Parts: sequence; C-alpha cells; structure tokens
Amino acid sequence: IIIGLILWPQLPEEIATHFNASGVPDDYSPKIFAVVGLPLLLLFAHWLAVAAVIADPKKNNISPKVFGVIIWIIPILSLVMCSVTYLYGLGMDIKIEIICVLLLGVSFILFGNYLPKCQQNYSIGIKLPWTLEDEENWNKTHRLGGYLWTLLGLSIILGGFLNCSWIILPAIISGCIIPTIYSYTLYISKKNKK
Repeated sequence: IIIGLILWPQLPEEIATHFNASGVPDDYSPKIFAVVGLPLLLLFAHWLAVAAVIADPKKNNISPKVFGVIIWIIPILSLVMCSVTYLYGLGMDIKIEIICVLLLGVSFILFGNYLPKCQQNYSIGIKLPWTLEDEENWNKTHRLGGYLWTLLGLSIILGGFLNCSWIILPAIISGCIIPTIYSYTLYISKKNKK
C-alpha cells in the first residue's frame, strides 16, 4: 500500500489487475482498489492462514521453519505482485507472465523442500483422512510430495522460460493427485495386512 501511495500521482485511474497466460491484461480495476483493496485482500488471506495454524490442535508439531514460511509467503508475494502491477500501470515493459510463472515455480520448490519436514497437523501439508490417522503414511506421503513438488516447481520455471505455460495446470493437478493416490495405496496396503 505504501509503495502504491508513493506512486499514486503517476498511476493511471484504471490499473490492469488480471492478465491472461500470454501476459495481456484482461481485467482492470480502479486505482484505489489496486493500491488499497488488493493488498488488504491479501492481508486478510494471510491472517486466515496464520489463524488456522494458531488454532490447530497439533500446532506444536509445526516446526518454526514451516511456520516461518506461512508467516512470510503471502506478504512477500503481495509485495512483489503489487509492485509489478504498479510498474506495469506506469507503462514499464514487464513480462508479467514470466514473473508469475517464476513465483509459482519457486513456491512449489519452497513447499516441496518443507513438506518432508512437516509433522502431522491439521493446517499444513497433505491432509487426508489416512495421513492424519497414520504417522508412517503421513511421513512417506510428504517425502514423496516433497520430491514431486520440487520437480514440478523446476518444470514450471523451465516451462515459463520456454513459453510453455500449458505445463502449469498439469503440474498443479499431478502435484495433488499423485501424493493422494500414493497415500491411499499405502493405506489400503496396510489395511489388507491386518
């Protein structure tokens, strides 16, 4: 908000706030919303994430490093994306599609790095009924998820540089489905052994 207020006199009355996969603006918002409303919406999302972690009955299982990621991820993304939006509004030639892909890829890598370090809890991680009831299932699923999300993050970044934005949706879907199937397979295998 402070950056937006400093740039306020130079910013146009309508600012591009949404872009298609090619980096072309497809939605505009009034300047007041882009400078004040958007950061406040992100702040609200941030507070919800932090409140969910604080209210978690198993919050003692959440390591300080993982909690640090939760504390900083939305503020950093907000600072970068709002600044990029303002600079684009000022007419600078910014490859917003590359920046978004890079941020998404780095986020995947960051979460992939921390997933294996997550202990059982109700607010951070791959929270499935069978991972929440079995610590071994939780640990194996998060170890696989960590490797997979890191690999997907690298793929997203590479795809962004090669102008292959189509890779994003399959990466997100496979990042959700593969650990779920793996975890369920572990659950069924253990259940059949009993």
